[in-house]
Amino acid sequence: MTSAALYRRAIPAAAQISQWQAPDGWLLRRFDWPGAGRGRILWQGGRGDIFEKYLELFAHWHAAGWSVTSLDWRGQGGSGRVSPDPHVGDIADFADYIADFRAFWRDWQDEAAGPCVLMGHSMGGHLVLRAVVEGAATPDALVLSAPMLGLKSPLGWTLGERLAHQIVRLGDPARAAWRSNEKPGTMMSRQQLLTYDPDRYADELWWQSAEPALVLGPPSWRWVAQAFTSTRQVRRDPRLSSLPVPVLLIVPLADQLVDPRAALGIAKRLPDARLLTFGKEAAHEILREADPSRARAIAEIDAFLADKVPAA
Repeated sequence: MTSAALYRRAIPAAAQISQWQAPDGWLLRRFDWPGAGRGRILWQGGRGDIFEKYLELFAHWHAAGWSVTSLDWRGQGGSGRVSPDPHVGDIADFADYIADFRAFWRDWQDEAAGPCVLMGHSMGGHLVLRAVVEGAATPDALVLSAPMLGLKSPLGWTLGERLAHQIVRLGDPARAAWRSNEKPGTMMSRQQLLTYDPDRYADELWWQSAEPALVLGPPSWRWVAQAFTSTRQVRRDPRLSSLPVPVLLIVPLADQLVDPRAALGIAKRLPDARLLTFGKEAAHEILREADPSRARAIAEIDAFLADKVPAA
């Protein structure tokens, strides 16, 4: 077992878990693991994620000297719930996520000097890209892991968005969009949708058992409708073509949760982008995949950072 793997089910002794207060008073949970001066990484997970799932990943970067921070999005993890049902992930508008992140980025950036790298997975990838496009964050480099830039929908993006907003208007917008799993109408297990590595998948279940209050279930219909709208807005944003930040996109082409075509299209428009793709050997959580795929992705990130982010 590598030293990084030792942290899969243990909070590092030198790390700190605290609360950050948003401008409206909402308390969001944050994780900080000070490093040895290489720079600072802000990692933002996907829908329903908790930072505990990524401790092995954080340990890799911490060993290289990076400080690592992560903030649970409003309404999930240890950042409270927006929906009356604690197992439904709800948000009134994705702009609420960006408002939180804009304020947190300002505070976090002012806490220390040195290079700042922003990373996001899935919904987190969408939101951090949107934040950079809208000027809410100004990192030295941006890494997107299986970014949610287009939802996987049998109806396509346009009809899917239209239908989701119609459903929102027909009832309680905070009601669950489906009962369980990460995707409705599939015969694939939740593990198959996320990762082919049963041990890393078991790590997530271990943390859920240890901290049941952190567990989140399906999204609300309002979240689904907002996700369609926000991803469309980012895909059509003309500011993508002049984005001054270097971007690495890691895209599993067999992803069954987000549509990889959207990330591929955006990669072509960015002025300074690298693209790493995977085939059927990788599911959605590429950085929690089986070792061969995971190691390839991490090596690409390390090379990207070495090239684009000078040491402090």
